[in-house]
Amino acid sequence: MGRTEGNGRQCFLCPGHLPEAQKGILHRGEYLILSNPMPVFSPHFTLSHLDHRRQAITGQINTFLQFMADFGSGWTVLYNGPRCGASAPDHLHFQAVPSEQMPIEKEILQEKRFTLMTTVNRCLLYRVKDLGREVVVLEGDDVTALGSAFNRFLKSLRTVLSIAEEPMMNIAGFHGKVKGRIRKGYLVIFPRRKHRPDAFFREDNARVVISPGAIDMGGVLITPMGKDFEQLDAASIEGIFKEVSLEGKMVGKAIRESRT
Repeated sequence: MGRTEGNGRQCFLCPGHLPEAQKGILHRGEYLILSNPMPVFSPHFTLSHLDHRRQAITGQINTFLQFMADFGSGWTVLYNGPRCGASAPDHLHFQAVPSEQMPIEKEILQEKRFTLMTTVNRCLLYRVKDLGREVVVLEGDDVTALGSAFNRFLKSLRTVLSIAEEPMMNIAGFHGKVKGRIRKGYLVIFPRRKHRPDAFFREDNARVVISPGAIDMGGVLITPMGKDFEQLDAASIEGIFKEVSLEGKMVGKAIRESRT
């Protein structure tokens, strides 16, 4: 079956609305692994729930971590919040792409960039600096502990922002080796305050059609319009990152709240 939304748009991730030529692999009885029809990398998969349910990481972090384990090293799993670049904010899905395609995956491992802020449920929580946007990293070698640490940080963000709904964020998760031996799990979290930069809503040539998701926040910006690709430079990209990222003082408060 397929769901039609209130705006009359059919949900393109519902099994009943998939293109006839689209093939998928049933995964753990709940998800379809689909080839992304508009890939950024090759290959690029969409991991879509069989049921039509709202996009959310709340209550789904263990599923996210399970996908990380099932795909294994060499793959990065992505999550876009419903107001943070998700192409289908009304249908639960993740993405999987080859690892080391986004600059952030290497940048967070550069010691000069990170500060150990605290330990949460036996996991290390870092705040990464000098990247032009707020980046929080959870590192651990125990899946259960990593999921619990994420849930605590999520709760802390809610508390600091005084909201009941899910805080805006993008997430990239992957496995890496420390000193070539120990296999670690990393959750790279981009706390957000805005869906799109102001430039997205300008008129005519002043408009910049960019709606940052996890891949963009990871350092690979997608520009559907050729003119935007030609015009964007380091300063304008830094401005976009700063505009859509959660303020640093709020991120710091959430980290401190996570310790309690």
